[in-house]
Amino acid sequence: MKVLIANRGEIAIRLHRTLSEMGFKTVGIYTEADADWPFVHEVDEAHPVSSYLNVEEIIDVARRSGAGAVHPGYGFLAENPTFARAVKEAGMIFVGPTPEAMERVGDKAKAKEIARSVGVPTVPGSEPSDDPDAILEAVKRMGLPVLLKAVGGGGGKGMKLLRDERNLREAIVSAQREALGAFGDGRLIAERYVFPARHIEVQIIADDTGKVLVLGERECSLQRRHQKILEETPSLALDDKLRERLYGYARRIAEGVGYTNAGTVEFLYDEERGEFYFLEVNARLQVEHPITEMTTGLDLVRLQMDVALGGALAVGQEDIRRVGHSIEVRLYAEDPERDFLPSAGKLEQLEFPMMPGLRIDTGVIEGTVVSHLYDPMIAKVITYAPDREQARRKMVEALKRILLFGPKSNLHFLIYLLESEEYVSGRTYTHTVGEILRRYLEEDFRLPEDIEEFVRRLRSRRERSPKDEETILYERIRPAIYP
Repeated sequence: MKVLIANRGEIAIRLHRTLSEMGFKTVGIYTEADADWPFVHEVDEAHPVSSYLNVEEIIDVARRSGAGAVHPGYGFLAENPTFARAVKEAGMIFVGPTPEAMERVGDKAKAKEIARSVGVPTVPGSEPSDDPDAILEAVKRMGLPVLLKAVGGGGGKGMKLLRDERNLREAIVSAQREALGAFGDGRLIAERYVFPARHIEVQIIADDTGKVLVLGERECSLQRRHQKILEETPSLALDDKLRERLYGYARRIAEGVGYTNAGTVEFLYDEERGEFYFLEVNARLQVEHPITEMTTGLDLVRLQMDVALGGALAVGQEDIRRVGHSIEVRLYAEDPERDFLPSAGKLEQLEFPMMPGLRIDTGVIEGTVVSHLYDPMIAKVITYAPDREQARRKMVEALKRILLFGPKSNLHFLIYLLESEEYVSGRTYTHTVGEILRRYLEEDFRLPEDIEEFVRRLRSRRERSPKDEETILYERIRPAIYP
């Protein structure tokens, strides 16, 4: 059977590799901007499309290529019930939850109602509304700080933290505009801002028999602009009793919506109150799924396919064993000095180290042009070790060995974050990245502009010796960057 991968970049390559191991042929899609990207050449066959969001066009490619199933990856149409329904109506298998389950959990307000109905605590908040004045009144009743959230989707789109009484209405209108552009839905909810808080998610997978397996939790508190840049498992914040309560909450919600396939149930953890608050369900595979694979030995894409093909999960909850510690960081083409704004450009030099316990999931190679049109991720860097400190040290060393020249990246900031007192001690919360960033910007440890300019000039030379001047330069300045 052929499986169409309705996605691009790193996740398209990651899906292709497991699907190939399972004996499936893969069909890729690509836009004009991605025509030279590695995933186009990695899949068994690839077809051009005008957009990764064009449902009719993608279904047509799937039909013409003879695909029997469609895997959406994450992002784009992954949590779109209209797309999932269109795949099924076309006589193909959708690798993910049912459209009905997506609809139940895709609306944040409805998902919170389901959580409350099964006895799971939720953050106190307002009813959804697209009326700026009604939202403003709700905010005033609750009292600041308040977090605005888009009803129609996540990923930080339409999310704003309101701390100051000035310009409240303007902030609400701005959040609505962003939500409408991202999801076609301008409705917002206002929630009490839990501070300090940890963001912890639970990986689940369920089959059509009603079996729901919990594959462990992931700590996702380190975020910028409400989007994750570092995840790890297990969470240092949980003991066995708290973990059991959290897993019970996740299982109740999954059973309450009749969930199937892979997904995550996300929570805020208020350490001061010792309470979990349900946030949302991500009805798809998550970017950070590799750290769960590293600690359980399971291949989540393989499990997804097993469920999608109608089989009952062969493993039970008693078979799930988590060993060791795993960390994932997201290496982005973005500029920490400009509030992590995306940074497009050609990857003039890109080399990753090879180390035991290191996994690199990437969709780019040296020479790839990172476009401003799509997510600017360069790679996911994942480490595994018997304990957290060993995994942390391994991650720091792996990042220091990466050779990356081209667009601005968050590489140096990730190292700084991993070596911070907050991270080493495990005292990490949803606001921690902002505090560390302020210190980072005050310290002058990055490459001087004149050296960066010299490196650019060296890259422009066409003739290279086996050990060229650029590499020699890097070896000379590396001790100064990472003393």
